[in-house]
Amino acid sequence: MSRPLLVLGSKNYSSWSLRPWILLKHLGVDFEEVVLQLDTEQFRQEIDKYSPTRRVPVLIDGDVRVWDSLSIAEYAGEQLARWRGEAAADLKIWPTDLVARAQARSLAAEMHSGFQALRSSCPMNVRARHVKVRQTPELANDIARIDLIWSGCRQRFGASGPWLFGEYSATDAMFAPVAFRFRTYGAQLSARSREYLEHVLKDPFMVEWTAAAEIEDHVMDRLESKPRRKTRGRSKPRAANRARATKSRTRPRRRATRKR
Repeated sequence: MSRPLLVLGSKNYSSWSLRPWILLKHLGVDFEEVVLQLDTEQFRQEIDKYSPTRRVPVLIDGDVRVWDSLSIAEYAGEQLARWRGEAAADLKIWPTDLVARAQARSLAAEMHSGFQALRSSCPMNVRARHVKVRQTPELANDIARIDLIWSGCRQRFGASGPWLFGEYSATDAMFAPVAFRFRTYGAQLSARSREYLEHVLKDPFMVEWTAAAEIEDHVMDRLESKPRRKTRGRSKPRAANRARATKSRTRPRRRATRKR
């Protein structure tokens, strides 16, 4: 049986690629991967042969092509018996409990379609650290909602393990890029959410993804934040110049006197 192929974007930037990749890793699926650097000539030339939408990620399993992270997760759950054989009996992508499973699916879908302020203000950049962005009310609301989700799941469903619902699930995979974002840009979190964040970042597969991202030589300028202190440094002389100009305009002129 041929191995499934997962087509990904740049590991430093592609949050959508991380989600199915890390889920398949946690499920122990043996798969091949191809990385296409985003917004490059390589991507434009090669993407058509993999993805009907010209987007990543896409999973190719024989004659089957599945695109979109959440769809890939659902497909993986259906194919575990074929991919893993007898080991699949102990694997699942959703919690077994009905209530937990309903919430896990809802939260995965919420992450899939929501948190637009976090996505736009804090794009995933695995290599970056200590980047400051403007804290808008919308961004603060997104962070607060994620804090509530993480702490609530850990309190209610986390007794059987360190993940949101105890054991690893597709919901953890959907929120994995958020952990990188919080490491890059910072976030005020409750103690329970902070503990979960630290656990996610220490996950061996997150460490593996980080190592791959750090050796990429691909840089997307539009996703690289400029240090804010440089802007402040440039603004001070301008402000001083404006103040001197205002002062000179308001200073009364002396009338010239003729010597006698």
